[in-house]
Amino acid sequence: MSTPPIGPVAPGATIGIVGGGQLGRMIAIAAAQYGLKAHIYCPDPDSPAFEVAGRRTVAPYDDAAALQAFADSVDVVTYEFENIPRATAEILAARRPLHPSASALATTQDRLMEKAFVAGLGIPVAPFRAVDDAAGLAEAVREIGLPAVLKTRRFGYDGKGQVMLRDAVADPAAVMASLRDQPCILEGFVPFEAEVSVVAARTADGAFSAYDPCANEHRHHILARTVVPAPGMAPQTAAEAVAVARTIADALGYVGVLAVEMFLVRGPDGRAGVVVNEIAPRVHNSGHWTIEGAQTSQFAQHVRAICGWPLGSPALVGTAAEMLNLVGDAAADWPAILAEPGSHLHLYGKGEARPGRKMGHVTRVTTGP
Repeated sequence: MSTPPIGPVAPGATIGIVGGGQLGRMIAIAAAQYGLKAHIYCPDPDSPAFEVAGRRTVAPYDDAAALQAFADSVDVVTYEFENIPRATAEILAARRPLHPSASALATTQDRLMEKAFVAGLGIPVAPFRAVDDAAGLAEAVREIGLPAVLKTRRFGYDGKGQVMLRDAVADPAAVMASLRDQPCILEGFVPFEAEVSVVAARTADGAFSAYDPCANEHRHHILARTVVPAPGMAPQTAAEAVAVARTIADALGYVGVLAVEMFLVRGPDGRAGVVVNEIAPRVHNSGHWTIEGAQTSQFAQHVRAICGWPLGSPALVGTAAEMLNLVGDAAADWPAILAEPGSHLHLYGKGEARPGRKMGHVTRVTTGP
């Protein structure tokens, strides 16, 4: 078994990207701007990231031989989504530098581990309990109360793998069956004023850089709109949110870009604060505005971080930015978006526009007062 090399990755090298969706696609595009090559590993032969990468491997995530060959062909490995098996990450990490690390991945891909980790840092989170069966659900509801959200511990995103519980749970077994009786976590509902996120980057030597906190609006559990700076968020609260993201990144020994999703709340004394909801160990949908709206995009920042390069400036290029997701048939409005002055259209190269499928996004940057 070879030992992963140490030191910065130089232009001309190859970045291995696990996952072939739109995030992998945009990482590959950013890498190319720095003179780096991209090799995409994904089991789906129609992955949109393949269209912008020089090399591809089409193989399952549990194919050890294919993973080893992939790792041997690149200089550093990253991933575009967190739901890859830990065994996959460990195979890759044994042969090449893997950023973020297998341990960071393991912590953040299990909601119970993640909540316990964040709470252990003294950072506010919603009250939570592990739920393994119907009896455990009934007990957790008695302890936490309602409303609450029952979530699968793994593999949930965009509202998948969760059930909102508002009223008394008459049949806990039926609720668990709706989530296929998977191990779950019950989280108490947090009365929030806004949903915000901090997208930030950290290097292996501890350098840290964060974008301004942004406000996120969801529709049908899918991110619909992001605005930055977050409207109505006081400077001291924004600084607190960034400090929370740095504490988490440092504790994870994180390398790369991550997003920390938070609730903006107000205490009985009227003071605003944040409660951490989830960590995304990757580039994030709420950071897409940075492509045109920041001096360094989150994708370029991720490439810099995993290659051991200096981080770029996260500063806004204007006074504000807005990102709208194009979900399902909304991407058919591309002619009107292109005709709108100041709009920046990104389409992901996906063939079929299905309900709930992210097909692209549009960014608008405000440069005036």
